[in-house]
Amino acid sequence: MPVRSLFRVFGAVALTLGALVTVPVATAQAADLPACQHFYTGPIPERPITGGHGPGPLVDPVDVSGRLPAPTGVSGGLGADGKVTFTFARVPGAVAYRAFRNGQALQWISDWGQASFLVTDASPCQNANYQLYAMTAEDNTPGSLGQISTAYRLDGSNQLTPYAMAKGTTLNYKVTSYNDVAQTALGYNAGPGFCAVDARNIPWGTRFFVPGYGHCYAADIGSWIKDDIVDVWLPGSQANDWGVQGLTLTVE
Repeated sequence: MPVRSLFRVFGAVALTLGALVTVPVATAQAADLPACQHFYTGPIPERPITGGHGPGPLVDPVDVSGRLPAPTGVSGGLGADGKVTFTFARVPGAVAYRAFRNGQALQWISDWGQASFLVTDASPCQNANYQLYAMTAEDNTPGSLGQISTAYRLDGSNQLTPYAMAKGTTLNYKVTSYNDVAQTALGYNAGPGFCAVDARNIPWGTRFFVPGYGHCYAADIGSWIKDDIVDVWLPGSQANDWGVQGLTLTVE
């Protein structure tokens, strides 16, 4: 099995937490909610920086403009019952929606013409990123999936507010590569310009520039993608040729 195929089976992403743009967090939230845990609890091997080379011409930005727009009108927050609940508005043309917390599926909702929809997280954690997309079919095919929404996080009043990493933010990462030909965890078909991240820290839909690679669109996760590692997609042996590189990424 190619080295990067092994990497992808277990994941790859990390970041310098100090470089993140964060929102204020209420003292009550910090005291009452546990820290968000990475979904993979197994051992993650140390992968030293080996160097490598990129694909040649830099990868262009991924275009998602032809997909259904992301749901809007998100409103809600942390209740006295310890649950995070929020509503969002209907997207014309959608037949269903998916909600995620930190890149993990949270809820599937069918659209029967309701004006708004309810999402409930019974086990919230600190600084969780909540995101949504609309769907034109309920079969989860890559072409049916809409644009991923901005992330929403609890603010100092424990209400959900939009969250995004500021353009120009730099991240000192270890960057690996994978070559799986399949759907990403978000649901789009993997290919040039897609990358896997630790979605606790980097919300899906974040775009950043990777030196020697090009433009990257966060739309995947992986078991070894934790903290300060990003996994960029390259075809075939190009993934192995990339190696493990220490790079400074820039949010676009």
